[in-house]
Amino acid sequence: MTLSDLLWNANRDLAQACLEHPFVQGLASGTLPPEKFATYTGQDTFFLKAFARAYSVAAAKSPDWTGFQTFHRLAEGVLEEMTLHRSYAEKWGVDLEAIEPTLATRHYIDFLSATAWTADVGTTAAAMSPCMRLYLFLGRELSKDGIPDHQYSEWISTYGSDEFEPLATRLEALVDRYGIDTPALRDTYRYAMQCELDFFESAWQAR
Repeated sequence: MTLSDLLWNANRDLAQACLEHPFVQGLASGTLPPEKFATYTGQDTFFLKAFARAYSVAAAKSPDWTGFQTFHRLAEGVLEEMTLHRSYAEKWGVDLEAIEPTLATRHYIDFLSATAWTADVGTTAAAMSPCMRLYLFLGRELSKDGIPDHQYSEWISTYGSDEFEPLATRLEALVDRYGIDTPALRDTYRYAMQCELDFFESAWQAR
């Protein structure tokens, strides 16, 4: 079993908590209040900018060309994902230029930034991997009986798609290539997964 598999399996409890969270279940059923999704869209766009920057820092610190290229390609994938969020913003009337990060968003991006700048690339990959694997997991779980036909269908189809899976697996390959199984790395991965759960909770509680 690979390191990335070990980390994912050790944190399936938090992944399941995300799946069962009322925000995600609202996405599944199409009943999530639009204003909560609008808040989420704005915060996730803010987060994705930090995610792209962390990829770029990791690329610069990569010890070999393989890592450099892969981190840069993953950053390009984030830029494509942000295009989708801009379309969401237009649909839901969100001014992305006026967004200020919530406390949950700030905690997450500060953690990612600090990890990218101070830690080795294996630890950085472990800090970023939960986001990618979790969203693939959620997309697949919510679409396993078919893509529902409602206002959040595009979100579900995007993250459950065959096109999104390689982004998650490429990042996990970097965890396996550079990561060392230590308590610190395991704590980093779990903290990131908890940040994901807190992110959904923050969007759910938005008024």
